[in-house]
Amino acid sequence: MQVQTGSVLAGSASDKWIGCLTYQSRAVTRPSESDLERLVAEARDRNRRLGVTGMLLYDNGRYLQTLEGPPDGLAEVWSSIRRDERHCDIEVLTEHMVSGRLFSDWDLLLYSREDDPRRTTRASDLAPHALAHYVPGIAQLALEGDDARISARLASIADQGWTADDIIAHLIEPVARALGDAWLADKCCEFDLTIGLSMLQLAGHAVRSHACTTSLRRSRYSILLATAPGEPHMLSTAMLADQFTDAGWRVEMAFPTSKEALANQIAAQGHDAVDIALSDALPRQRALAQLRETVEASRKAGAGNLVVVSVGGRLFAEATASAATVGADHARRCVSGTSVRLAQLIRQGRALK
Repeated sequence: MQVQTGSVLAGSASDKWIGCLTYQSRAVTRPSESDLERLVAEARDRNRRLGVTGMLLYDNGRYLQTLEGPPDGLAEVWSSIRRDERHCDIEVLTEHMVSGRLFSDWDLLLYSREDDPRRTTRASDLAPHALAHYVPGIAQLALEGDDARISARLASIADQGWTADDIIAHLIEPVARALGDAWLADKCCEFDLTIGLSMLQLAGHAVRSHACTTSLRRSRYSILLATAPGEPHMLSTAMLADQFTDAGWRVEMAFPTSKEALANQIAAQGHDAVDIALSDALPRQRALAQLRETVEASRKAGAGNLVVVSVGGRLFAEATASAATVGADHARRCVSGTSVRLAQLIRQGRALK
């Protein structure tokens, strides 16, 4: 059994912050529906008492659970989980502090692929966006490298009245995450993933709206759009470049191999903001520590000029509160609207100086 523990469970620097822990494990025996219901009922009673909320996923003999709450309560729950003999091979995927809860209304949300579809606790009960049903088909076309059919499909969707922001936020970005899931499940290779993301990058250019905000054009803010050091996938960075350029920003791009290389570029160019992106396809939880160091080095390099540090990628789209754990000012839930939000943050930052 592999168990890791970290400082999140040891205490908190502020009463306003809570601990967040995500782990995976393997079921010792395959649970029945009644077994899962009993497990969740027991956990809910305990979690309510300790102020802990979270989500539990069960799929084909594997558990994945996220827990959040005050460090003392979280430590007690974690101690109980570690002793539970119904699972083994426990591995902590991420531990960090957050300023707000993702699951404030759920003492424990359960999702199991073996559930009765009528169950009210399924994550799939959360209403999907109207464009969601296009995701599997376009993901398959992306893996096949069929850019002509992707373009035709997106043109047809645009003809239905969907805006470029809708298509990017609710279709292209979810397709990127679907490609990442396919790679994680060994349904495609790294080469297929890279080709697929390249197809999406081309599609993002094609659908990007060329409308701009006049006030932002006059402001002439500047931004450095960078991938995290060593990050090979640049889909969101490319789509951001279109959006910020359309909004009148001075845009530079960087694909650094190290945090020092990124810091040198920030120091030389003196931007108002920097956006550092992890993959939009893959979770990259283990990259948080390195990203935290990159953000810190970027701030030092841009002292006197750099006002806002933004981060993006699948990890932050699914948990924007994680931005604070890497020292960033903002986390992108999606590409759309980022230029407007960063302009607001720059104005606020300058007003405080």
